Amino acid sequence: MGKIRGFEKISVNQFSKDINNDVNLYGNYKLPCRATRKSAGYDFYSLQDFKLNPGEEIKLPTGVKTYMQDDEELLLFPRSSVGFKYNVKFNNTIPKIDSDYYNNPDNEGHIWIKFTNTGSKVWEVKQGEAIAQGSFYKYLKADNDIPKNKERIGGLGSTN
Repeated sequence: MGKIRGFEKISVNQFSKDINNDVNLYGNYKLPCRATRKSAGYDFYSLQDFKLNPGEEIKLPTGVKTYMQDDEELLLFPRSSVGFKYNVKFNNTIPKIDSDYYNNPDNEGHIWIKFTNTGSKVWEVKQGEAIAQGSFYKYLKADNDIPKNKERIGGLGSTN
């Protein structure tokens, strides 16, 4: 049986292009995983130390791509403690990763996360700390769904 769903590191070349040439970092960051046996979400970890002051935003690479079945999607959420303690939110509300984002020719399906601190406290993160979580979901199609023949070539906004 082939791969069903999961996470992979982006290639060293894509990592170099998107992040930096630090081979040690490439070899040492963690792929998303569940924190407990009954956790629904897979924790995504920060590749870098950062501080996000109130009113500021930050775009973060994850170094991660994901594969899944054609009728699935990955939805990302801030960790509940991030929203609750700091009022930090994703800029695009709920990031949605489609199955055809994986290995697209533009960026290999590299998942980026953009946060805004809408609270009043500084959010300080150390490299390797969990900052978001993702869950896989099946989705349904409408009776009158007409599939498009268009192929994805990139990321955010690439299909229109």
